[in-house]
Amino acid sequence: MSLPRIFQFSATSLQDYVDCARRFQLRYVLQVAWPAPEVEPIAEQEHHGRLARDFHRLVHQHLLGLPTDTLSAAVADPDLERWWQAYLAFVPTFAKAQVMPELSLSIPLAGYRVMAQYDAIVVRDQQLAGGGGGPGILIVDWKTYRQRPSRAWLGRRLQTRVYPVVLLQAGEALTDWPPLANLERPIEAENLEMCYWLAEYPDAPESFSYHVAALQADLDYLIGLIAQIAGQIGGGGPGTGSGPVPTREEAWPLTTDVHHCRFCNYRSLCGRGDLAGPLAEYVGDDYQDYLTAGETGLDIDLDWSQVQEIAY
Repeated sequence: MSLPRIFQFSATSLQDYVDCARRFQLRYVLQVAWPAPEVEPIAEQEHHGRLARDFHRLVHQHLLGLPTDTLSAAVADPDLERWWQAYLAFVPTFAKAQVMPELSLSIPLAGYRVMAQYDAIVVRDQQLAGGGGGPGILIVDWKTYRQRPSRAWLGRRLQTRVYPVVLLQAGEALTDWPPLANLERPIEAENLEMCYWLAEYPDAPESFSYHVAALQADLDYLIGLIAQIAGQIGGGGPGTGSGPVPTREEAWPLTTDVHHCRFCNYRSLCGRGDLAGPLAEYVGDDYQDYLTAGETGLDIDLDWSQVQEIAY
């Protein structure tokens, strides 16, 4: 039992492990397809998922330079229209910045690769760069959550830790990109900020500043987490051959927080209930889940020809 050699960890897969080791095993190691829904009603959930993908596609095309009027003419759904207009009111804050949309980066870490798919990386004007120590780098992630998550919840999400680490560790590979080509110094943690822009709450995004101590803490945490997962699989990392190898039937531990089970499609397989959690209480649905679901072989309707990846 092992991960595929081409497997890349992501914020989503690592979050799955942190939430429930058994979910990670089923989804990524055993690649079990289980047809139970995460939430009910299914039709409304699927509709929201389509809107989330449509919204991200609109924003991506807009940041690539397609005319606003042309894109606006294609918007028919009232919820999508509301998100789109809120985005158009927000995006002028990037007027003095250069924006790299839909950028994929991956780095080596603990014997594996860790990838991050960025909605937008914004290189801001000198005067916005916190202390004047170089251009400010803003990681922007568009969120279409129905409910506003707490700041504490967002701060605990693996995305908040993975995205800055990957960007900072891959910094040298980015210097060939025009927005960063004139940097006189490497991208520094103190000049980095992560912003979650919430489509349902567009006037109050959640931003997290960064610093060197956080970088070291997050690196140590992620290295330890990946090593723990590798140990669960049966080795210290690819090719190490150390540690006992579990049989296919040995189940990894189930989460002790049954709240995670309410919104997990494996709940019935694990004997944690048959009914999906109510959509009204669900926060976690997000475009990023659809994007990274490709790790499990699901069919994703994305134009990957427009998504650029840099491997450091």
